Amino acid sequence: MDKGQTENNIKTENSPLVSFKDVSLGYGKKSVLKSLNFDILSNDFLGIIGPNGSGKTTLLKGILGLIKPLTGTITFRASHIKFGYVVQRQFVDDVFPLTGREIVSMGRYRNIKLGGRLSKVDWEHVNHALEIAGVDSIAHQTYRSLSGGQKQRVLIARALASEANILILDEPTNDMDIKGETQIMELIKKIHSEQNVTVVIVSHLLHNIINYVKRLAFITRERFFIHPVQEAVKDHYLSEVFDSHIMVGEVSGKKVVISNGFAE
Repeated sequence: MDKGQTENNIKTENSPLVSFKDVSLGYGKKSVLKSLNFDILSNDFLGIIGPNGSGKTTLLKGILGLIKPLTGTITFRASHIKFGYVVQRQFVDDVFPLTGREIVSMGRYRNIKLGGRLSKVDWEHVNHALEIAGVDSIAHQTYRSLSGGQKQRVLIARALASEANILILDEPTNDMDIKGETQIMELIKKIHSEQNVTVVIVSHLLHNIINYVKRLAFITRERFFIHPVQEAVKDHYLSEVFDSHIMVGEVSGKKVVISNGFAE
């Protein structure tokens, strides 16, 4: 298969890239998630919602191939899948005085041999990723000196530098104020639409992603549900899933989640 055919395979609208069939995930003999049956589609923008400890990170590890299913099968259907994994920035050790550009360059390491050096082409990818993420002007500042939002952009740029066609983000707006949350989500939306990147985003905050994703998956009480976002944001359905009275309103054209009388 030539490069053009491969790219078409990745970009065909709604074609399955990753398929879960009767999958159980866990550690050792302990199952955390059971009976997973779903696809990640080309050009998908999939949000995965669940409370802390529900198994969201375990699911991400399954998608990335970091853990094998206890039962069932995970099939990677496209011949040229590159994952870009954006970890929670709290998990990135900033004790070393690395610059933002050096952090982003780590996205190229899987393309070079042990002991090798980044090529001119590698650095072009790094610089382009910095520009897309909007941090090219601060790339030479140390990572640890950056704000939370700037750090998140650097980590997104690191994933993009790897030429990822599936971007996996784990709680990308944790501990941010409303302005920061919106800026990061708008950046992810822009990357999805302009770079033709499939996006899978995990969050425990429904209000954070409800206005951006195409599909919503819920992990609750060891059960997994997935629906188009238009179907998933109905009051009665959300109330049932979260076992709480939930309403979805609209303010200035944006959906707002109201739980037990309090807007989120």
